[in-house]
Amino acid sequence: MRIAQDARFREERAQYGLQFCCEGCAAFDPDAPACAYDYPVADHRLARYADPEAELVFCKAYEPV
Repeated sequence: MRIAQDARFREERAQYGLQFCCEGCAAFDPDAPACAYDYPVADHRLARYADPEAELVFCKAYEPV
């Protein structure tokens, strides 16, 4: 699912510590860097969201660490 990122999302992400990127997922191997489920990681990496215009892409298999 891809949705536009807005100011409210960025505020709530900071306020509540929302984790939704590969780096916060138990299936992510940072040494590879790759997903244990073989999902592509490029759109889900934390650095991508430094751009406030980047669309939000949520992984269907996200598993918090």
